[in-house]
Amino acid sequence: MATNREVEMSASAIDAFLGRHETGVLSLARDDAPYAIPISYGYDETARRAFIRLVSTPDSEKRAFLGSEPSARLVVYEEGDDTYTSVVGVGTLHRIPVDELTPETITQYGETRRPLFEIWADGKPDLDIDLYRFDPDRLTGREIVVDREE
Repeated sequence: MATNREVEMSASAIDAFLGRHETGVLSLARDDAPYAIPISYGYDETARRAFIRLVSTPDSEKRAFLGSEPSARLVVYEEGDDTYTSVVGVGTLHRIPVDELTPETITQYGETRRPLFEIWADGKPDLDIDLYRFDPDRLTGREIVVDREE
């Protein structure tokens, strides 16, 4: 029988965890409808915010959700042999207009992986690439350790 130990992560542990990962799941909610997508992100540990580059097509469900200023959650996790670690951020997703980009902001987006255009059925001219900043109101993290008895 396995027993679990659960530990809440400190703010510095959460920042380090988010800083060393590059991918997670972004969940958006609008009215009673949820939408979740895997994403790549860059994380600014000092400002405690994530920078995300999202690709969409004109008639995509993603674009419909993004256009509605939805509530957002970012979930990042990893699983080891005997540990499971996860961080959940709850907050606001802000589209960054190109004319508001600064050299410092552009550097943050450089930390995200480029979208793989080859996976899209539509051609590049039909794709919109928008830059977003995720400002979490709350960041929580936990690590669960499973003790396995033989």
